[in-house]
Amino acid sequence: MSTDQLAARRQHILDGARRCFAAYGYEGATVRRLEQSTGLSRGAIFHYFRDKDALFLALAEQDARRMADVVAEQGLVQVMRDLLDTARKDGVAGDGAAEDHSDRSWLGTRLEVSRRLRTDPDFRERWQAHSAELTAATRERLDRQAAAGALRDDVPVPVLTQYLELVLEGLVSHLAMGLPADALDGVLDLVEQSVRTLRH
Repeated sequence: MSTDQLAARRQHILDGARRCFAAYGYEGATVRRLEQSTGLSRGAIFHYFRDKDALFLALAEQDARRMADVVAEQGLVQVMRDLLDTARKDGVAGDGAAEDHSDRSWLGTRLEVSRRLRTDPDFRERWQAHSAELTAATRERLDRQAAAGALRDDVPVPVLTQYLELVLEGLVSHLAMGLPADALDGVLDLVEQSVRTLRH
């Protein structure tokens, strides 16, 4: 197979695994279910990834890079809006019928990452570098906004960065519990306004 074909096969496995992990969680995503979701044998899957843990980490890394790209262009609040939008389409947020959009979003992966960060110290240690990448993207965007005069100047950028990250984690926990999402658009509007330049 050519390099492009190998890359396409690897991405095909990641897309199928994303659907499987979103539907069943890490523990429930058995090798058999991964085979069904990807349409490939376990031999084909684990030719590209050492084991299920390596597959999940590769998927989480890819989604973290995508999130960092969105942050760089549109900010962390946009990431939150994307998560909320997908939760509604997938029926995760308690106000819609479940549909399969998990291959278009990082929500399922993000929910599982949050769970594993609480329960798996080894995973938490390996995840730190990717968490730092998202923090750096958020910080850089806020620095640019501050330089342009669009950011409030009475709160240090590192504090605003951590504030937004805490809101993100709170949103993920809220969605993971399937709680109502009716007012969350307004909440995210408030969060976005709260970091902008204060007007008297």
